[in-house]
Amino acid sequence: MSVEASKHARELLLKEYRGALSTHSKAMPGFPFGSVVPYCLDEEGRPLILISRIAQHTHNLRKDPKCSLMVGERGAEDIQAVGRLTYLAEAEQLSDPAAIDAAALRYYRYFPESQSYHSAHDFDFWVLKPVRHRYIGGFGAIHWLDQITLSNPFAGQAELRMIEHMNADHAEAIAHYVKLAGLPQTAPARLVGIDSEGMHLRIGDSLFWLGFQAPCNTPAQAREALVFLARADEWPKKQPA
Repeated sequence: MSVEASKHARELLLKEYRGALSTHSKAMPGFPFGSVVPYCLDEEGRPLILISRIAQHTHNLRKDPKCSLMVGERGAEDIQAVGRLTYLAEAEQLSDPAAIDAAALRYYRYFPESQSYHSAHDFDFWVLKPVRHRYIGGFGAIHWLDQITLSNPFAGQAELRMIEHMNADHAEAIAHYVKLAGLPQTAPARLVGIDSEGMHLRIGDSLFWLGFQAPCNTPAQAREALVFLARADEWPKKQPA
């Protein structure tokens, strides 16, 4: 059960891209401080955030890096009947120039508007290093999970080449994925990320994750999955964990 719960928790983290960040208040000691942050996952599958140096949550993290990120299913009518995840973490600001460059390259694909205010203002990349997780998959489905993250086997140049190739040469296939999955067709979709379990699409200002039928651990397997979906008549059911 923990394997299946970990998979569901990870998929929730993959597909939501926003959460409530809770930090220990510096201004009001003893009180938690909540704020909303967008995120994408880094090469190790951890939430990557870009936050202002003058923001209250940044002051809080500099004093105490212990925090949590609360993620829930978007658009749910009954929030207690769907999945939600509390991701307990230690926040760490990225300082190595190579790591910052890699984070920027990834983050800007997901949130292109952030590039302008990152360059014009004092913003820094932070990664949320996992400690433990509390996942609730609905009524009675409650779990403490020690490990849910997975490293992205394509992170770096392999992922970038796949993304650029798909966007440049296979726009029709991407449009087919959107239609097949029932996603909004309000703007042309662009691929912004690929991980072992699925793909990330940006449609207008919105982000969506579509899971593969089975995990892919090599570029060849990912290509086979993308070709299969381009020829499919309906979105395939996932194989059990």
